[in-house]
Amino acid sequence: MKIALYGYGKMGKTIERLAKERGHEVVLRINSENAASITTNELKAADVAIEFSRPELAETHIKKCIEAQLPVIVGTTGWYDKYNSLKKACLENDSAFLAATNFSVGVNLFFALNKQLAKLMQPHSDYKVEVEEIHHTEKLDAPSGTAITIAEGILENYSNLTNWKLDEASDSELKIAAVRTPNVPGTHEVRYQSAIDEIAIKHTAHNRDGFALGAIIAAEFIINKHGVFTMNDVLKI
Repeated sequence: MKIALYGYGKMGKTIERLAKERGHEVVLRINSENAASITTNELKAADVAIEFSRPELAETHIKKCIEAQLPVIVGTTGWYDKYNSLKKACLENDSAFLAATNFSVGVNLFFALNKQLAKLMQPHSDYKVEVEEIHHTEKLDAPSGTAITIAEGILENYSNLTNWKLDEASDSELKIAAVRTPNVPGTHEVRYQSAIDEIAIKHTAHNRDGFALGAIIAAEFIINKHGVFTMNDVLKI
């Protein structure tokens, strides 16, 4: 598999290392210095693109891949207000597109567990639920895309709450606490607390490898496919 890699920071280099270990080749390394000059023909030399750049650049990169009919895997977050328009463009161009707020296999299993726990807790209004996410100080968006996905999973199954809110929340809102501290790849915890006890589920990433490996697995999945997919399709959840 030949990969065009958008974003060549720490995550991009981790993806390249793990891709090589799985027998794949990175044929394009695209960053802010050369992104504007990359041509459609250059993109077509790849089998798939993996996008881990910046929120303000992601839409442009995704569009360029869609126009080139190059399947694209997107791990950048903070651009999801454009998701529906990009999904429409992908379908109209008969291309392939898979975006995830987190590609870690463990996190995606955590998403499913979170929804199931919310269903179980729904009848028990004496518990108050909140989400906490902790990331490194270089993280650009808050709350994290992963935390938002967790919150949406709770809200879908826990009708006592109307919406999520960062840091300060009313009794009808789900609080997401965002903490930034050096050298933390990503920790997410959901807590249900009552006057007598607490139930919690937690995912702790030890390094970037899980995110990078999941993106590569998604890239392997999307080759020769057309349409819009999620990690649930990849993992058969």
